[in-house]
Amino acid sequence: MTVFDIPIDALSGGPADLAQYRGQALLVVNVASRCGLTPQYAGLQTLADTYGERGLVVLGVPCNQFAGQEPGTAAEISDFCQVNYGVTFPLTEKVDVNGPDRHPLYAALVDAPDTDGHTGDVRWNFEKFLVAPDGRVAARFAPTVEPDSEDLRTAIEKTLPTPA
Repeated sequence: MTVFDIPIDALSGGPADLAQYRGQALLVVNVASRCGLTPQYAGLQTLADTYGERGLVVLGVPCNQFAGQEPGTAAEISDFCQVNYGVTFPLTEKVDVNGPDRHPLYAALVDAPDTDGHTGDVRWNFEKFLVAPDGRVAARFAPTVEPDSEDLRTAIEKTLPTPA
């Protein structure tokens, strides 16, 4: 079982069907609309635009566990992302990424170490997990790592599926 087999709903309702992304690189990011890091949405959209045709899917996962910075409804979150950042990448339902109600998607991600060796609980909004086309976690990046950082872009380049 890989992250592609874990059920999670789309922000708009119904299953997000992560299995459709099997064979592609997946950048999973817990997002929030009222955070100092919220402007990273723009960089995440740029990554989706830049690497989408080469097999990268950015997946935003709203979470309200960090200082209540994602309090909105599904419709409010969707509107905020589209109006303010032109987000076209998929967003899931709002979930817990830490604690006893941690979503199974994050249970499958958090054991991966970041570049500082941190494993376990997500530290804040906009922590990034890069999942390889085979479903293994290829890299983890701290919330403060910007989407346009060289380290993240290099990891994406190495993780993109090989053209057929």
